[in-house]
Amino acid sequence: MKKVLLSAVALLAFGFANAQEEEKGNGGFSKGSIFMSGTVGFSSEKQDDVKVNEFTVAPKVGYFVTENIALGLGLGFGSGKVDVDGDTAAENKTTSFGAFGRYYLKTSKFAPFAELNVNYATTSTEYIYFMGELAPFGSGEDVNTFSINLAPGFNYFVSDNFALETSVGILGYSSSKEDVSGAEAKNKFQLGLDFASINFGLVYKF
Repeated sequence: MKKVLLSAVALLAFGFANAQEEEKGNGGFSKGSIFMSGTVGFSSEKQDDVKVNEFTVAPKVGYFVTENIALGLGLGFGSGKVDVDGDTAAENKTTSFGAFGRYYLKTSKFAPFAELNVNYATTSTEYIYFMGELAPFGSGEDVNTFSINLAPGFNYFVSDNFALETSVGILGYSSSKEDVSGAEAKNKFQLGLDFASINFGLVYKF
């Protein structure tokens, strides 16, 4: 199984960085700084005749309550599709809402941080084909997921207002449950670097 993670925002950000090489501004955060960031991701997995494509976009806004601590809110939107033998077997859509807190070791041009975030997401799945047969219209399921994650990362300012951002999951807990009566929650705990959840983004400081 091969998985490819792409980020259109990261490519845009690196292009912008090259254009700003000679700019003299150091950037950095301070108490009272407000910033907006966002990531766009695409992943593709294929095994035998099954192919899974997923797309996500996740904007967030943060505010520095002290010189080193930032608090913020984020939204997430995603979609996925499962193809079997070239035909679409299932589609899903995800919406999420979350809050996060960051502690920055430094708030200068290079600003490493540790982020703790809490998220609630709802995923709706519609089956088009199931077990080789055409599924009834509207068949599917909704799954609600609550998660807590710890992710280290850093910002690197390429100008006074723009910074590149990257983070990677290292510790996480999630609990998922189908939105049906009597369903049992599925709990998952993760410890260790998860390079499948590397995020790249672009930050704008107001």
